[in-house]
Amino acid sequence: MSAGDILLWIILPYVAATTFVVGHWWRYRRDQFAWTSRSTQLLDRRVLGWASPLFHYGALAAVGGHVIGLCIPASLTDAVGISEETYRWIAAIAGAVAGAAALIGFLGLVYRRARSDRVRRSTTRLDIFTYGLLTILIGLGCWMTFAHNLASNAPYNYRDSIALWWRSLFYLEPNVSAATSAPVVYQLHAIIAWAFWAAFPFTRLVHAWSVPFQYLGRPYILYRRRFPNRIAAGVDAGAPPSATRSRS
Repeated sequence: MSAGDILLWIILPYVAATTFVVGHWWRYRRDQFAWTSRSTQLLDRRVLGWASPLFHYGALAAVGGHVIGLCIPASLTDAVGISEETYRWIAAIAGAVAGAAALIGFLGLVYRRARSDRVRRSTTRLDIFTYGLLTILIGLGCWMTFAHNLASNAPYNYRDSIALWWRSLFYLEPNVSAATSAPVVYQLHAIIAWAFWAAFPFTRLVHAWSVPFQYLGRPYILYRRRFPNRIAAGVDAGAPPSATRSRS
């Protein structure tokens, strides 16, 4: 095992995971006012209306597919009667749909940010860095899905290599040989992914953890007119002012 293998397949994952966890804690403690997506919807919403949902849903589906593929061993799918061939086709087709949606939405967002002067002025260097990492990640992911699985006569089974290495990290016994045996495109995808997750807490992407679930159970807010026009409305002077209920 070389020093490079130790750096890429042992040190990098643990450093990135630690940075991901500690970075979120630090960001929330020190920078709560900037814990936002810094939305530019008011500046230009024409492309955002379709590109943002397409990217978000595609990215969420892709992340879910990664979690299933990396965390569920082949022995488990075999035990429930799903053959490797069946699993490969299900994963490839679902991954292709999710990857295509994320790619089209992402290209729309990049186009919007590049063509709109007002949106471009609000773009930070960290945004550009994040977009660069996402470009590489999505590009490599689509290449692996379409070229290595759907269009190949000999599709590559990453569950026998990268997935073994991924799970071994949680056992604190990194299986470096499983990672280094994978094709280069899979190795690059894994390395760039760790860099992305390490940078995640310091970007606008932290808004992913701010889903307003409390909104669903929040009581109605009562709005009253300060000076109701009783005469025009024909309401008795002793009646209470009109009120409306809203959750907004």
